Amino acid sequence: MKLILVMAVTADGMIARDSMELVDWTGKADKTYFVHVTRKAGVMIMGSKTFDTIGKVLPGRKSIVMTRDKTRTSQNLDLVFTDRPPGEILTDLQAQGSESAVLIGGSVVNTLFMKENLIDEIHVTMVPRVFGRGLSLFNQSLDIRLELLDVIKIDNGFVLMKYRVKK
Repeated sequence: MKLILVMAVTADGMIARDSMELVDWTGKADKTYFVHVTRKAGVMIMGSKTFDTIGKVLPGRKSIVMTRDKTRTSQNLDLVFTDRPPGEILTDLQAQGSESAVLIGGSVVNTLFMKENLIDEIHVTMVPRVFGRGLSLFNQSLDIRLELLDVIKIDNGFVLMKYRVKK
């Protein structure tokens, strides 16, 4: 089971100003890449705040939403609310036939998966903006080594960097 973390970050490393910010600052090329990679995987994993900012299930993809709120449920087969730990989520997805999934944040959920060494690749679009403060990719101190796989200029000033997590 391959897990790819896909995020856009500002030049100063922020993924948002706060946990409820809409991701409307990343540009068309980044959004196109996001749609491509998430549709290819077929599964997106996110925290409840990230899901709430999106506001709906995106077509052609299953959404796994991590939450501690047991009242959040769904009748939609493409929307699953869960309080299960990261490793169990991936094991379940693999048992259901998924070969890959995309982790789309936020920083708390990203950290949970990284601390369990479950992220295989990180795809980061560097957006030519500076927020000065906000949420970073992870919410705790980590020391993870990465191997650069590719660097692609996807738009004027926008750079997509793909890394493999060294395990």
